[in-house]
Amino acid sequence: MTQEESRLQEARKGTSNWKKWGPYLSERQWGTVREDYSEGGDAWNFFTHDQARSRAYRWGEDGIAGISDDKQNLCFALALWNGKDPILKERLFGLTNSEGNHGEDVKEYYFYLDSTPTHSYMKYLYKYPQAAFPYADLVETNRRRSRNEFEYELLDTGVFNGDRYFDVFVEYAKDGPEDILVRITAANRGPDAAELHLLPTLWFRNDWSKWIAESNRAAEKPILEQIDAAAGTSAVAVTHPLLGKYILSCEGDVPLLFTENETNHELLFPGQKNESAYVKDGINNCVVQGNQGAVNPGKTGTKVAAHYQTKAGAGQTKVIRLRLSTSSPERKGKPFGKQFDEVFADRLREADEFYKSVTPPSVSEDAAKVMRQAIAGMLWSKQFFFFDGDNWLDEHHSNPLHTGYRNSRNSEWFHMLNQDIISMPDKWEYPWYAAWDLAFHTLPLSIVDPDFAKEQMGLMLRASYLHPSGQMPAYEWNFSDVNPPVHAFATLFLHRTEQALRGETDFEFLRSAFNKLLLNFTWWVNRKDRFGKNVFEGGFLGLDNIGVFDRSAPLPTGGHLEQADGTAWMALFSQNMLELAFELAAHDPTYEAMATKFAEHFYYIASGMNRSGQDGMWDEEDGFYYDLLRLPDGSATRLKVRSMVGLLPLCATTIIEPWMRERVPRALAEMRERVRRIPELEKTIHPTGPGHFGVAERGIVALLNPEGLRRILTKMLDENEFLSPYGIRSLSKFHEQHPYVFQVQGQEYRVDYLPAESNTGMFGGNSNWRGPVWMPVNALIIRALLNFYLYYGDNFKIECPTGSGKLMNLFEVSKEIADRLARMFTRDEHGRRPVYGGSEKFQSDPHWRDHILFYEYFHGDNGAGLGASHQTGWTGLVAKTIQIYGLLDAKRVLEGGKRAAFARLAGGAAA
Repeated sequence: MTQEESRLQEARKGTSNWKKWGPYLSERQWGTVREDYSEGGDAWNFFTHDQARSRAYRWGEDGIAGISDDKQNLCFALALWNGKDPILKERLFGLTNSEGNHGEDVKEYYFYLDSTPTHSYMKYLYKYPQAAFPYADLVETNRRRSRNEFEYELLDTGVFNGDRYFDVFVEYAKDGPEDILVRITAANRGPDAAELHLLPTLWFRNDWSKWIAESNRAAEKPILEQIDAAAGTSAVAVTHPLLGKYILSCEGDVPLLFTENETNHELLFPGQKNESAYVKDGINNCVVQGNQGAVNPGKTGTKVAAHYQTKAGAGQTKVIRLRLSTSSPERKGKPFGKQFDEVFADRLREADEFYKSVTPPSVSEDAAKVMRQAIAGMLWSKQFFFFDGDNWLDEHHSNPLHTGYRNSRNSEWFHMLNQDIISMPDKWEYPWYAAWDLAFHTLPLSIVDPDFAKEQMGLMLRASYLHPSGQMPAYEWNFSDVNPPVHAFATLFLHRTEQALRGETDFEFLRSAFNKLLLNFTWWVNRKDRFGKNVFEGGFLGLDNIGVFDRSAPLPTGGHLEQADGTAWMALFSQNMLELAFELAAHDPTYEAMATKFAEHFYYIASGMNRSGQDGMWDEEDGFYYDLLRLPDGSATRLKVRSMVGLLPLCATTIIEPWMRERVPRALAEMRERVRRIPELEKTIHPTGPGHFGVAERGIVALLNPEGLRRILTKMLDENEFLSPYGIRSLSKFHEQHPYVFQVQGQEYRVDYLPAESNTGMFGGNSNWRGPVWMPVNALIIRALLNFYLYYGDNFKIECPTGSGKLMNLFEVSKEIADRLARMFTRDEHGRRPVYGGSEKFQSDPHWRDHILFYEYFHGDNGAGLGASHQTGWTGLVAKTIQIYGLLDAKRVLEGGKRAAFARLAGGAAA
């Protein structure tokens, strides 16, 4: 067992809270829905980046390379100034949705380089220009560009020309759960000496101001104050009524600048008085404007920065050291010295040992770097998320429990109380949880921290999240939007992983999750199957602009959509619940009846989806599934867009091992009798049951029959359709030459193959499902292929790529797709990483090329990263695929089945 594994075990047992401190700050709190108190719900413009330095937040805090405790009471982050910027660099800058020609986008270069799951060691890199940061140029130039043009990036401004910038590394190492060492290293990459101000900053989240509701207002205001310190150091005493006492020690006799984390009302809201003489922007005004009166000469407050001023020569490196620890005479007297650097060396060595233990030996050095940085990005993307629905809606006069109610955003979610550490999609672009993203996050997180992964899975099912109706919250812009129901899939995955890792079943976790998922399943059946036909709607379902119409808005034709993806998701949901019922029945026979229930649901959904003729989603001529437009007169027409919508039915595939059948004999007997009486139920699905078992007597539950499987795979594996050099595209390249066009009352609606960014403003215009490669759906396709391989073995082979003459079994096909996905991030034969496209700085500069960004989605033809640049969340799935195919081979998968596959994955750490 590695030292990091020991810390994880202590955290799990509750003997040491190693996870109390972590990277729990947001990277953008401004412009969020929680901070929006505008009349019209204009979150981006109600609380802007320009206001953020002067205005206290209500619901959270942000910063650069920051950490906090797990309730975000006390925060630490780095601020910088190059002597030329008009403001301190306290937070990352980016464009709002209306400013960017492809929606909101961060315009900074920063990298999550490393982290262990307990955050015993972490490393972050920020690249800070030495010239004035081009705020206005970025806004104005991007605003002028059309959706058909590239975004104007920070490198394009020329501010990094001549390498005139600092690489600023921020590292953390824990000498104990509440003893955090900080090392900040600034390297001048430019040809000339340059000025740099480093301002490591400590502050309290404001929970004491009188404008905060009494239910969330602290009874006592915390305090920071300068205290006497050992020679050659400066120190701040921290006193918080809940956290207790800490000391921040700063190496060197450095000035400490104190102010309050309170709004500068007099600046932002003329006519209003400030709560105190010192306000949030006091340190900014002192350093940048030279206003010494802006900071408290009494050396107390709720926000403090140590002001390090340096000038670094060309190629020179400067290092500063700090330490935040619980108050004690020993820490106060000797915070630095030889032991400080030894702790860093030990934690880094232990991090190396830990990642070696979870990385298959067969994985190349470069792929191992990709895997480690992917996981580091996921661990850095944890954030404390605070939202009190009852309080927030009261403040918006839209709480339905109270008089004076007016309907507004999220008014039906008054039951919510979220105050947890949550894995975010991207802490700048999406600093709020998204339900289906979170389910996918748990898969790679389980490589390093299965306990945290399980906690995340359970969050969305808690009573303080899940709506009383059974609906799962989507995201803060509209909790009532509908995300794909993938939580049962993730729950099952985590269950299998834990079983293999620890040799035990967490029955309480499984039962609790199943019962809550049952509520969610019932919500879907009651709310999204409009006429009880077992075909489902759901709106955009996370696939934003994939349809010819906005699927979450009223249709221009009238009527409604019967959605191939919504129905396929529900078929998969049924299969996952069926499999969970099998697991539970081994411990509690009453769950056998639930196995019958979900088997029936699958049969009914399959019958609805595979209905023949013009009323069905399956098009026999094309060999593909399409959404069905049901018009007001009852007639129907297929919307023949070849997209991921039509591939998702492939994913509704599950293997039933013989030992699983043994657990539910009554359920199997009941279903055989049901099918005997209604033989139509099994006519269109994959043959299963006695006489149709596969390799090792495995059964299969799948929407696609063998002929349908071959026809869909033929399209999916065609490089002129779905198969990109870098995975499966979200839309067929067929539509590049053959756009899908639909006319409604003289207006044209069309879908073109767009391998890069969207050319419309649908869903904000900041994502595109009309051609790019998206990691989560690729992961589900890989899962489906592995399941089919468990059933068929070498008895089913197909050309891959289509037309190549090269036959592969479905394990080989799945590996081919996984390899193509990984290829986006690893160096090719020319030493270039496709994810960075044509950016020469990223491709060739040794200070850039091995720092990897995990984008939201990827160019359908060349693999370049697009959308949110730090969406390690579900793009972190590449770490899981690298691990899986570094450990598994076709023979062992086929021989051992599901259990062996998971056991091999769990056992990989010891390999």
